[in-house]
Amino acid sequence: MIGLVACIAAGFLFVLFRSPAPVAPRKRVTDVAAERAAGTMGGGIAAESSSARVEQVDIEGEFLEFDGQPGETAGAWPHFRGADFSNICSNSMALAESWEEGGPPLLWDKPIDLGEGHSGAVVWKGRVYVMDYDEEKQGDALRCFSIADGREIWRRWYKAPTKRNHGVSRTVPAVTEQYTVTIGPRCHVMCVDTETGSFQWGIDMVADHGAEVPLWYTGQCPLIDGETVVLAPAGKSLMLGVDIATGNVMWETSNPGDWKMSHASVMPMTLLGKKMYVYCASGGVAGISAEEGAAGELLWQSTVWNNKVTSPSPLKVDDQRLFLTAGNGAGSMMLELKEASGAIAVEVAFEQDKTKGFSCEQQTPILYEQHIFAVLPKSAGERREQFACLNTEGEIIWTSGKTARYGLGPFLMADNKFFILNDNGELSMIKASLTGFEPLAQARVLNGHDAWAPMALVDGKLILRDSKQMICLDMRKVRTN
Repeated sequence: MIGLVACIAAGFLFVLFRSPAPVAPRKRVTDVAAERAAGTMGGGIAAESSSARVEQVDIEGEFLEFDGQPGETAGAWPHFRGADFSNICSNSMALAESWEEGGPPLLWDKPIDLGEGHSGAVVWKGRVYVMDYDEEKQGDALRCFSIADGREIWRRWYKAPTKRNHGVSRTVPAVTEQYTVTIGPRCHVMCVDTETGSFQWGIDMVADHGAEVPLWYTGQCPLIDGETVVLAPAGKSLMLGVDIATGNVMWETSNPGDWKMSHASVMPMTLLGKKMYVYCASGGVAGISAEEGAAGELLWQSTVWNNKVTSPSPLKVDDQRLFLTAGNGAGSMMLELKEASGAIAVEVAFEQDKTKGFSCEQQTPILYEQHIFAVLPKSAGERREQFACLNTEGEIIWTSGKTARYGLGPFLMADNKFFILNDNGELSMIKASLTGFEPLAQARVLNGHDAWAPMALVDGKLILRDSKQMICLDMRKVRTN
């Protein structure tokens, strides 16, 4: 732990030598809960845990500006799983039915070199944003690129030394017209101006809220709901609602079960006619009210789904049911919510066996026409790493077979097609069929490994990456440029 004198000295040197931001930043806000628990002031000395003190991280960090210029896009991919959290690009233009040898055309003249990680990109008004880890500087970096040519526009980074553990960065930013929010590997939350990159506020969920960094670092992606940033520290509080303009905590949900942070992200849903945030923590799953005037209230919780490692996020199936899945032998489960006497009860509709059933290890499944699609995990026996289709009654309809395996790779859907990227950078296009596996095209588009990051698709432009490089492919059927 850095002592007070060292903190003051470090702060003086930082102020003396850091590059100025384009706009005068707001001060980091003080979280009320952290202040109560630790007696600290925002941006000051880090809070103390039961076993060790947490080192201070200056989330404002430094700002770098480059010569890239924004491109133009009609659509957007503003956060994890796309505009409606479905991982389906519903407004996609017509995409090519097949590819020439070598695969879809590369839109940027060369791949973008990134720090080792699995963070997916978002797209907003001709800009591509990605969370990165700069191994040389030992810091988390939000990088902004032009979608037109891949040139970097700006970068904001802060020093947070992190040891490699199957990659480092893992999360997808969330972007709005005015603000962009990120979560770093060690649970540092940063909010910046979407256009300029100027710092707005920062929160350390470990120091401020008692979170524990999960194994392999956090995979939780920030959720922006209107004017609220929803976070799940699963520490002193299970969930927080933070004012996006100031960083002030607006509401908190208690955590009496001492649930811990998982790799899953908070998903907004309407179940039983109630708006809520659903989160799979290490300890159980819960629904938290998102209704005006009741935000943060616990609507229901259950420990029937309780896994130490959960990466996929909850998937809404209909007004009463949600689908949960995980790897590492967890299998999957369909939950049904029922309301009686003003309370919400949770029942298990069906379970899927870890070796013979349907589950997914890292990616969140896609719901399409009341069927659930995902890449099966390594623990799925003979069906390991196959792409599969499950109906909502628990019956596996088809799989891709033994000759079509996809590792832990991501997948999305557009123009009635699935696009799947396997571990080694091979991209497959598959017809969205409810009756059987129908491959359309396949090509190696990346030469690296561990291509696990979620993809983004905007205006027929597919942004994808492996562990160290990011590219943009032209997937359009008719190209206008």
